[in-house]
Amino acid sequence: MVLAGRSEAFEPLVTPYRGSLLALAFRLTGNREDAKEVAQEALLRAFRHLARYDTSRSFRNWLFQIAANQARDRLQKRRREADMAAAASRELPPGEDPEAGRRAREFRSDLERCLSVLGQREREVFILRDLEELDIKETARTLGCSTISVRVNLSSARRKLRDAVRTICPHLEEGR
Repeated sequence: MVLAGRSEAFEPLVTPYRGSLLALAFRLTGNREDAKEVAQEALLRAFRHLARYDTSRSFRNWLFQIAANQARDRLQKRRREADMAAAASRELPPGEDPEAGRRAREFRSDLERCLSVLGQREREVFILRDLEELDIKETARTLGCSTISVRVNLSSARRKLRDAVRTICPHLEEGR
């Protein structure tokens, strides 16, 4: 239906992916506002280019690939303009326990510091494979690279993250 040009059929198609798309965008950008814009732009681009969608592929992975490309573009733009602080976007949701909120903010901050040691491709691979739980082939397709590249970057990312946790955030290792 949606491939036949029925725009009203697009909303039900993407609704199941909105949350994971936003989470992916946040993990790739590290900033809530950027994540919202990346997710929104990914949905707009998916709608505009729906005729290019290869039905033999997973729609979720195709949408994630668009989002990953948007996030990459956004990060490059942000680097050119200036580094923006992500801390301002880390507010407590209404009604949340202040102590739990503080711990969650600290964990996100620690995670972001650890992820900062990764190169862009390592970060993308780690997030898609280990946090979004795509398999190796899906990750490769999403990023437009080989499965070997995914495996190499994933191995490197995991090694760097282990070292970062040990040196930057050793308190995270205590919960092992």
